[in-house]
Amino acid sequence: MNTELLEVLKIYSTKPHKEFSDRLTNSSKETIIAVFTDILTMYINDKNSSTIRECLTVTIAGYKHSEKKIGFNGFKQNSIVGGKPIACEAKPKNFNTEDLLAYEEGIKKTKPAKLNGGGNFTDYTFARLKKDKKENPHILASGFVDGELIYVLEFPFNCPSFVKRLKIQIKKRFPNGDKSGEFLRSANFTFEHYKNYKELKVIYLEKEKLEKNKKYLTKKYYDFLFKK
Repeated sequence: MNTELLEVLKIYSTKPHKEFSDRLTNSSKETIIAVFTDILTMYINDKNSSTIRECLTVTIAGYKHSEKKIGFNGFKQNSIVGGKPIACEAKPKNFNTEDLLAYEEGIKKTKPAKLNGGGNFTDYTFARLKKDKKENPHILASGFVDGELIYVLEFPFNCPSFVKRLKIQIKKRFPNGDKSGEFLRSANFTFEHYKNYKELKVIYLEKEKLEKNKKYLTKKYYDFLFKK
C-alpha cells in the first residue's frame, strides 16, 4: 500500500469529511488515479471477501446486485409479462498468481487450485437444496486472475447433473436426512456438472484473455471454453 493511500485512509477515518474532501481536491490527477488503482487492486484480490467480484459478476450478467448478506445475490425482471423476477447466485473464483509464486518458491506448501468453472455452497442442507430447487436461481460461475475477469457462465439451478452433484455430497454428510444445527460446510461443483446443459449461456468470454491466462485454468476447462 503506497504512502499516499495510507494518508488518505487515515484522514478519511479520523478527520472531518471536509478535510478528506480538501485533500482529494488538492491532489493531482495522477495521485488520484494511483490511489484509486491501489484500492481496487487490493479489494478485487481480497482473499477474505469476494464482494466486488460478486457485484461485478452479477452486474455484467444483467442483474441488479443485492447488498443483503442473506439471500440471493441479484435479481432481474422476467421477460414474460407478469412473470416472477429471476434471482441469481454468483460463484466468483479468483486465481492469485502470487500464491502460485509462493508455492513455486517453497514458501507455501499447497499449490493453488486452477480455475475449473466451479464454485461452492457453504453450510448446505437438504432443506436449503429444496428451497433452491423451488426458487431455481440462475447460477453465475465466473473466474478472475489477479482480479481480471476471464469468464462468466450462466445456467439455471435446476440443471439435473448440477443438482445431482449437490445431492450426492449432502447425502454423504447426512445419510439419514438433515440434523438440527448441523451443515455440510461446502458443497462444490465444477464445469463438468453443467457443461452439457442446453440452457447454459456464455455471458462473458474474451479469447485473447483466455489464451493469456491459459496456465491458470485446468486443461479440460480451458479446452471447453476455447470451443465456445
